[in-house]
Amino acid sequence: MELHNLKPAAGSVKSRKRIARGQGSGKGGTSTRGHKGAKSRSGWKSKRNFEGGQMPIQMRLPKRGFKNPNRVAYVPINVERLQEIADKYKLDTVDLEALISAGIVRKNDKVKILGSGELSAKLAVSAHAISASAQKAIEACGGSVNLV
Repeated sequence: MELHNLKPAAGSVKSRKRIARGQGSGKGGTSTRGHKGAKSRSGWKSKRNFEGGQMPIQMRLPKRGFKNPNRVAYVPINVERLQEIADKYKLDTVDLEALISAGIVRKNDKVKILGSGELSAKLAVSAHAISASAQKAIEACGGSVNLV
């Protein structure tokens, strides 16, 4: 066996369909595109979501709801979670930098402190928003609240 004797196994290589090479090829004339109409022309492309003239699904389904472009989304953190964070990372000040470095929130997130749970540590808390019950719970333990 030498390099000039090598060839692929029988039946493993299939010759490609050569269209538009004359009538004798059997693929001449219309070049396998059928007769007339937009699909037979060059440059024809179906529109996205086109369903053959049937009413498209996005038009058949009802429109519901409303997306408020001015909505401010907060990451909620309960007082109970603040206690866990303070215990785990041994913090007396819980601010955005501490939460970001702990991997609890992302850099651009807005944080809101909520009042569910118990708090025993004296914490200085800094956040974008805070509920009245959370503020009362933090100040009852001798902590302070600062809005960013």
